[in-house]
Amino acid sequence: MKGVALTGHGDFDKLEYQTDIPVPRPGNNQVLINVAAAGVNNTDINTRTAWYSKADAGSDDASWSGNALSFPRIQGADVCGEIVAVGAGVNKERIGERVLVEPCIREYNGNELASPWYFGSECDGGFAEYTTVSSRHAYKIVSPLTDIELASFPCSYSTAENLLTKSDVKSGETVLVTGASGGVGSAAVQLAKARGATIIAVTSSSKSSALLELGASTTIQRNESVVDILGNNSVDVVIDLVAGSHWSELLDVLKQGGRYAVAGAIAGPIVELDIRTLYLKDLSFFGCTVLEPNVFHNLIRYIESSAIKPLVANYFPLENIAKAQQVFLQKEYVGKIVLSLKSSNT
Repeated sequence: MKGVALTGHGDFDKLEYQTDIPVPRPGNNQVLINVAAAGVNNTDINTRTAWYSKADAGSDDASWSGNALSFPRIQGADVCGEIVAVGAGVNKERIGERVLVEPCIREYNGNELASPWYFGSECDGGFAEYTTVSSRHAYKIVSPLTDIELASFPCSYSTAENLLTKSDVKSGETVLVTGASGGVGSAAVQLAKARGATIIAVTSSSKSSALLELGASTTIQRNESVVDILGNNSVDVVIDLVAGSHWSELLDVLKQGGRYAVAGAIAGPIVELDIRTLYLKDLSFFGCTVLEPNVFHNLIRYIESSAIKPLVANYFPLENIAKAQQVFLQKEYVGKIVLSLKSSNT
């Protein structure tokens, strides 16, 4: 089959488009999926460049879970496709189902995992014509949306929904979203709006109107001080995907008893915390990587009811993955970049 193999940590040359990769066979409780489209994520780039590694000299911990990767690895966490075969223990009636893959997996080849894996990291993912995953992580989807549109949902929107779930965002609350124009940020704006929250989106001036159309009540430019504009103790929840040098201001704008949830650090992972702010304001912090059990089920419900909409900024054929990642890194768009594995996939 055709696919892209990540051959090691490094630059774009570590992404090899190959045409002779063996088609995987579904194991116990697994399904074989003919992949139609797969989204591009920060995790793809972070894994390739060993960004996750905290070691000074190496990449032994250079995956999102902190474990060493084995190469070659087929990446790709955002998968839309069709089940074409099933392994032992799976009802054959599942063959022919259109599915989305839950990117945070708890079962592999019939075995419960001691700690969750990330699809396309600890196991092969969707940057190939076929992939396998445990049946429980392949969710049937009934939707008029295209494969490319559906492939924009799994990772970003489940991450966003997980952030909102763990921080318990409620109707009537004010939520500040950083990095609001990206895949996760724009999803968080939509999903928080669906919960009845008031959203303040941090973005660039060129993307402000798009965020307002998605449901943000107001926007703040990313180079502006959120304290100067909003004032101290002004928001209930911060959904952060940025971190960086201005991170402490995000805690200043939280109200007494406020909640801070984080799933990214695109402006820099090292921040300065005045511990007094944390305990004197009774703040709650939530690191959000592993999905809560109900998150992906809820996401499917949102999609099928058209409560949220896909935001596809651009798409590329799989063989142009390097170009897709270059465009992704430029961050001059709102929404998602998707890779298509079918010539008619529009």
